[in-house]
Amino acid sequence: MGDGEHQRAARGPLLPSGQRLTAEFREPPEAFAGCFTTFYHLTLDLPEGGEARVTDYLQPEWANIRFFCGTGPEAEIAATRVSGARFVGTGPSSLPCRFSMGPVRMWGVGFLPLGWARFFNADASACANVICDGAAHPAFAHFAGLTDALCDPEATLDEQYAALVAGMAAAMRPNRDEPRIARVHGALVSGDHASVHDLAEACGMSMRTLERTCMRYFGFSPKLLMRRQRFMRSLTTFMLHRGTRWTEAMDADYHDQAQFSREFREFMTMNPSEYAALDHPILTSFMEARARVWGSAAQTLDPPPPLR
Repeated sequence: MGDGEHQRAARGPLLPSGQRLTAEFREPPEAFAGCFTTFYHLTLDLPEGGEARVTDYLQPEWANIRFFCGTGPEAEIAATRVSGARFVGTGPSSLPCRFSMGPVRMWGVGFLPLGWARFFNADASACANVICDGAAHPAFAHFAGLTDALCDPEATLDEQYAALVAGMAAAMRPNRDEPRIARVHGALVSGDHASVHDLAEACGMSMRTLERTCMRYFGFSPKLLMRRQRFMRSLTTFMLHRGTRWTEAMDADYHDQAQFSREFREFMTMNPSEYAALDHPILTSFMEARARVWGSAAQTLDPPPPLR
């Protein structure tokens, strides 16, 4: 689709050291409403004679599949690692993904919890904080056939997007828990609930059902998901407002800065000051582009569609 209706491009500015990041976001068709954060194509250009690779940290997010055309990434989440794979799968995460990569063209697909329900046979909790060669992992391998089409140098972006849509349409199946998933997801993103008990009441389900739903489709317990949302609201504010102090970005639900610092270390495995001192050549520009053209800077802040 080249008419602009389903694509939003962000032609990235030159990054430090002359690197250039270009991101184009494609809106999934209406048939997939609530399944995906977005389909996006990213191009990273590095100057001749410059650094061979760039390194950055992805924040906690929902599940993803990514197809790399060019140099494959070196990436790790917790104890799982991947090196040089063309097709990389990641489960929902509560920890950072450290990665490095060279010049590359990449297609990425982010799965919301409803998308996990419709496209994966495994429990999300079994893939939590996992990064892998997608072609070799049983939860992700059914997407491996998309690699050739999405990395075909002769194909246009429109043709690759069409192949991606066709592949997803062939793989999608309904799930009986969809109404529950949508209620939980909406309640989590709203940030209106102070406790797991309040969240369960708002979703109209028992604590046991809420726990089971979250582990099966979201990857983590309700309590951890609520804490991750609070943390991501704070981190996103900090990343989008350069020069902001952590005390200004910190979500109002934190009791004090000490609590925020403890949670920051848990979710990012480093202190806020250590994170702020790092260069973020990819993530900052990508989040700014995503917020500008998509309206949301991070996957975890994307709301589900309204219940029908």
